[in-house]
Amino acid sequence: MLIRADVETGVVEVQLGGACSSCAISSDTLQGGVTRILTDRLKWVTEVIGGVDDSIDAEDSMSLGAGGYVPRYRAL
Repeated sequence: MLIRADVETGVVEVQLGGACSSCAISSDTLQGGVTRILTDRLKWVTEVIGGVDDSIDAEDSMSLGAGGYVPRYRAL
């Protein structure tokens, strides 16, 4: 979920929720996936900050399902 985006400073704040809140690699997803995609596609983005919405119970989060998406990286 997008929390805020400041075009002047280039900072975007996001919060992972749902099934991501119980995932052990959610911080890797934020840094390796979300940050990479936003900085590649939006040239004004200089920093992505965020976290995980831990307001949902871990069991409820797990019941939302597991991610099956694996990004394909472009060959350079």
